[in-house]
Amino acid sequence: MARLADDAHPSPLRMIGRLGVEAWLPVALFVAWWVASDSSQSLYFPSLQTIVEAFGRTWLPAGITEHVLPSLGNLAAGFAIASALGVGLGLVLGLVRRLGAALSPILEFMRAVPAVALLPLGLLLLGIGSSMKIALIAYAAFWPILLTTVDGVRGIDATVQDVARSYRVPLRLRLTSVVLPGAAPQIMTGMRTSLSIGITVIVFSEMAGSTEGIGYAILQAQRGFRIAEMWAGMLALGIIGYLLNIAFRGLEHRVLRWNRAMHHTMLAARS
Repeated sequence: MARLADDAHPSPLRMIGRLGVEAWLPVALFVAWWVASDSSQSLYFPSLQTIVEAFGRTWLPAGITEHVLPSLGNLAAGFAIASALGVGLGLVLGLVRRLGAALSPILEFMRAVPAVALLPLGLLLLGIGSSMKIALIAYAAFWPILLTTVDGVRGIDATVQDVARSYRVPLRLRLTSVVLPGAAPQIMTGMRTSLSIGITVIVFSEMAGSTEGIGYAILQAQRGFRIAEMWAGMLALGIIGYLLNIAFRGLEHRVLRWNRAMHHTMLAARS
């Protein structure tokens, strides 16, 4: 019982221990890279010390305001649109199975078209501004959220929904109290996947048509043969992706806290 309670509500010391378990391998690889590349004279593979120096010179702090913040702003807007549309349409398709079956061929056709293939059309219709990047991010991030929402809604125990209907629970209350909480774990999984996809899309959209952003900075460094700055840009992108993942995991932990508590309570009752 005590172990289940500790897992449901981990102490700060326990959380620090978990972070230490996750961090040791990246730190070890970083140190190994630093030592192994210390004497590198290659133009294309500079030493990690050179890359870190270029990182500080390029990204701190000027690169944050000039490139990182615009990229994060576009990512946030596209991700928000994808989340709202994906969850909303997923609820409808999950509850109305006939509509889901009718729209399935169209949705599968559209899902098969990658966001990168729509880049020329986006440039033609929306130009090189933020609207094009936000639209591509929203399109690419929409599908995992939609599919996981549909699966989450259809995976809810039918008995629970039958009881809610038999007691004539209003649809709005049924959605907020039964359907959304029941599908929340799958929805959060889809949103986490979509966040990673959004980061990828924002980079290639900025490389193809932009005057700012992380992808634009990396591409300009490559075109100017500033190899250390190019590697520094990729390092910055990896750090940003990792920090966003940690932030989303924290949000997921808070949103699904009740779900874990209920799961541990059920396990404790069975034992």
